[in-house]
Amino acid sequence: MPKNAVSIVMLACAGALCLSHVEAQAQGSAAPTLEQIVALERAALDRWITLDPQGYLDLYAPEVTYFDPQRDARVDGLEAMKTLLAPIKNVKLPFTKPRYDMIKPRLQTHGDVALLTFNLVSYGTPPGSPEVVVARWNSTEVYSRIGGKWKIIHSHWAYTKPELKTP
Repeated sequence: MPKNAVSIVMLACAGALCLSHVEAQAQGSAAPTLEQIVALERAALDRWITLDPQGYLDLYAPEVTYFDPQRDARVDGLEAMKTLLAPIKNVKLPFTKPRYDMIKPRLQTHGDVALLTFNLVSYGTPPGSPEVVVARWNSTEVYSRIGGKWKIIHSHWAYTKPELKTP
């Protein structure tokens, strides 16, 4: 094979590899960054603190599983989550100026699965009072790449250092 033909073949192969890498990134096959997953989580939390669960409902995969300290058992599936969260839309916040701090978020990725863990402190201002801590949480969110998008497949919320009742 002439030298020019070898060079052309090598350039074509290199170009094809670069193009497939760019296409893969465009389809979301690259590992997510902490900033990308935290941005998804914050967008949902920003809605949640105003009692709008749709941010999370949009992030949940159809097969999502969910635990929190106010449930006796695991909640299975997006439809069950919609039912569970529907009444929240009719609740009025007992305070104003809701906000939160996401503390020490950490992301661990394994292929098409990303594990986000963080602590969350939520705040509000009751009528005629200074701002108070509403709740402190430990959070685990398991994301999976589904159809090129990162979706929550498991969510677990637990109170940070809860006061346990003695029997």
